[in-house]
Parts: sequence; C-alpha cells; structure tokens
Amino acid sequence: MLKRRDFLAGAGAGAIAGSGAAKAARAAPAVSSGHFEWKMLTAWPKNFPGAGTGAQRIADRIETMSDGRLKIRLFAAGELVPAFELFDAVREGNAECGHSASYYWLNKHKATAFFCALPGGLTATEHNAWIYFGGGLDLWHELYGQFGLIAFPAGGTGVQMGGWFRKEINSLADMKGLKMRMPGLAAEVLNRLGATAVNMPAGEIMPSLQSGVIDATEWIGPWNDLALGFYKVAPYYYGPGFHEGNSAQELMINRAAWEALPADLQAIVRGAAEMENLGIVTEYVANNADALKVLVEKHKVKVGALPDDVMKESFRISADVVAEVADIDDIGRRIYESWSKFRNDAVGYAPLADYGFSRGRAL
Repeated sequence: MLKRRDFLAGAGAGAIAGSGAAKAARAAPAVSSGHFEWKMLTAWPKNFPGAGTGAQRIADRIETMSDGRLKIRLFAAGELVPAFELFDAVREGNAECGHSASYYWLNKHKATAFFCALPGGLTATEHNAWIYFGGGLDLWHELYGQFGLIAFPAGGTGVQMGGWFRKEINSLADMKGLKMRMPGLAAEVLNRLGATAVNMPAGEIMPSLQSGVIDATEWIGPWNDLALGFYKVAPYYYGPGFHEGNSAQELMINRAAWEALPADLQAIVRGAAEMENLGIVTEYVANNADALKVLVEKHKVKVGALPDDVMKESFRISADVVAEVADIDDIGRRIYESWSKFRNDAVGYAPLADYGFSRGRAL
C-alpha cells in the first residue's frame, strides 16, 4: 500500500509553483474605447455536448449582456493548446480565460480537486451549497490567487457513472491490475485498490481503449459516453461511481485581465458563469436518461452496479486520500477542514432530503 508520505511527495511542486505566481506573466487584454476581446480555452473537444457547448453559451451570454463590450472567442482543446496545458496558458496571459475542471491541476496543488470533484464527496447541490454559502468560493479564490488566477463555478455533471469495462467486474479482486482512465484524487484511490490509474483528455480515451492501453474508463455519463462510442469496445457499464458525486466545471480567468474589467463587466462575467453553472447540470439530467435507453435498447450495453465490496473499499480509501491533502500546507488544511465539516453536515441531513426522498420513491 502506498505510504502517506509518498502520496504527499507531489505537493512540493505545487507549492513551488504557487510561490512563483507573483512573477507570472500578466495578461494584457485587447481593449479599445471600453471594449474588450478575450480568448477562452477549453479542456473539451470542439462542440462537446454539455461542458463544451456550455462554455460557448457563457461566451455568448457575456457578449449579449455586455452589448458587445466584452467579446470572447472560444478555442476547443488542441486548437491553441492541449487540454492539460490550459492552466499555464491562462496563468501566463496567453489567453484571458479558460473553461475546464480544476482537478486537472493536481500538479499545481492537490487542493484544486476540492473545487471540482472528490471521491466520496458531494453531490451537485451540496457542492454548490458549499461553494456559494459555505465559504468554498473564498478559499478557491485564495488558492488560485497564488497563481495569478481567479475562478468561478461554471457547470457540473451531477453524479457520474462508474465507467466502461472490457471485462465483467464481479468483485474487488477483478479490479486488481486493471488499467483505467481516472482523473483527480480518485486516481489515487484506484491505485490503492490495486488497479493502475491513467489520466488523459477526452480525445485520447477511445483510441486508448481500442488499442488496449487502458482496460476501462470513466468519463461522465450516458449522454457524453454515447457520443464518444465507448460501447463499441467496452460492453460493461457500471454506475454510479464512487469518484464524482458531481464534476464541477470552472471559468478560470487571468487575474490581471479580470482586474482590467470595469465593475459592471465583472458582474456580467460572474452572472454568466453562475447561470451556466446551474444550466449544465440540469442539461445532463435531461439527457442522460434518454441516452441510457439508446445504449441499452439499441446497442445492447450491459448496465449494472459495481459490487458492494468495490464500493465499500473505494469509499473507505477515499476518506484517507482526501484527508491527506490537509497535510500539504496551511491552505490545504483550511480547505479540507471547511469542506469536511460541510460534507459531514450534508451527509447527516441527506436522509431527510434528496437521498431519503429518492430512496422512498424507489420502494
């Protein structure tokens, strides 16, 4: 089993990156007579349903609400920079903003995952409650401020499926030696289960499944998974997963570009992100059920639940992995303590709220 100190070894790189943030290049947004032109990078394939189209809606809303004073041109993953180079491109001012998932930036600081998704973590409603009303947004701004950035929640997927597997999973033993695409802190959980986690952007997943580079993958849910065609290679589809009760997207902004905006344009940007933060997650709810029917009825996908021993052990390990972020530094500790308290309260209330209602509805 991986030792606690080994897991934390990567934290130093993030701390070094953070300490140098003040020296990061400052964006100089194109501006003429009070009009601004920004570039938005995304971590998603072009026209990707949900996150990708949601990013475009943010850009369109900002232009409309600002009466054209702030225009944003969107670039999909790979058009200007690869998906996983987005953070540095925005930090260095090569683009003013980006739409992505904060758990892609664990190499900067492992606490970035708290603002996207954590294994055994929060649902979409609970996550938004912590961000907006539990102190999460202030902590997020403090963390990203170390890198010359600011960010706002800008979407979410809801509870994600456990993933696509080329072979049937009947017990925890079947996870041993499995090579699976998995991002964020959940990747460490998978490694401690005896599997091998591999992270890669959306465009690389299907070729990797086909070639045998990976044996399984999680992505999002039926709507997006159908579009990417995973059913052609991996016939076993399990859900829900332990890893993402919600995958929250972010609108990441270069701090200098943000501060160059007048207050009314800042309010428009925040408002557009918040509108889409609520919009994308409901779009997923609306489309996932229909897509699941297509997968089952047309493509004969075998849908099931992960075995109880897999889920139980995954949630047990998740608690350890998430808690270890508190050992990195002061900001990591404060983010963990704030999130952990909120999660404990949410779990205590859940039987009287969504969980209890859903359980009763299924009886």
